[in-house]
Amino acid sequence: MSSIPSTNHLPYKILQKSHQNPQFIPINAAFLANRLNLPSVSVNKSTGVKQDFSVRAVVSDDEWGPEREPLAPGVAVLEEASSKEPAETEVLKKQLVDSFYGTNRGLSASSETRAEIVELITQLEAKNPTPAPTEALNKLNGKWILAYTSYPGLFPLLSTGGQLPLAKVEEISQTIDSENFTVQNSVLFSGPLATTSISANAKFEVRSPKRVQIKFEKGIIGTPQLTDSIELPEKVEFLGQKIDLTPFRGLITSVQDTASSVARTISSRPPLKFSIPSSTAESWLLTTYLDSELRISRGDGGGIFVLIKEGSLLLS
Repeated sequence: MSSIPSTNHLPYKILQKSHQNPQFIPINAAFLANRLNLPSVSVNKSTGVKQDFSVRAVVSDDEWGPEREPLAPGVAVLEEASSKEPAETEVLKKQLVDSFYGTNRGLSASSETRAEIVELITQLEAKNPTPAPTEALNKLNGKWILAYTSYPGLFPLLSTGGQLPLAKVEEISQTIDSENFTVQNSVLFSGPLATTSISANAKFEVRSPKRVQIKFEKGIIGTPQLTDSIELPEKVEFLGQKIDLTPFRGLITSVQDTASSVARTISSRPPLKFSIPSSTAESWLLTTYLDSELRISRGDGGGIFVLIKEGSLLLS
């Protein structure tokens, strides 16, 4: 094997253009080779070039800008993790909302489903993007729809055939006005021909970065609102027999007209207000997760409340 002399000793000259002088001036090739860090190259007589070599150009900052150093491995890992974090949170939120299906806001949830929901809630609370919700009251502002609760005090209200067998709980919501420090808890009932609501108005005080103290002042029973007319099918099947309902259309129309007249009379009256007993007038609420569309809170009765912001796609 013979060795080719280092390119540092090549006698050639190269022309370079100077910024100060537009003329070309000669530069010794040895100087350029030193700047390029060209190593010596060995050649095998029988097989040709044996060793590859690389060129690392080091140029001045004023010519091409500063040399860029590669990112440290730890930096790349942190950037990748931060980009994945929102996606993981969104997946957890979707899984949590999906787990509510068929539970009637928690009333009909099995023990296995409750355990799954608690696990998902715990994971979300660990990723809470708003660690101090009471310091970000603008995020608490607005109407929140109850999607799930483990609070047993609401189960009699949610159960069918309870105190109001002819009415159905259409919606349970909480509206927060952060500017006036007020809260309104509302239950919307729907019946055969009308809807009505029962609300409880309260004031709240900030007690910690996550906790508020709530004091209820009064309750309101809203005036009934007339719903759409009843759609009666032509036939129904009962015990294997098809029953023609056409003769009943006139009766249904008559009942509907009477109910509409009564509803219009009642609707002209103001809502009914009532006082709230002092024994149930105060409570506290701890918000453990909060973003622009999902809120998780825990009450003084040990219950968990999962609420979704009105208008969020999570409600669909």
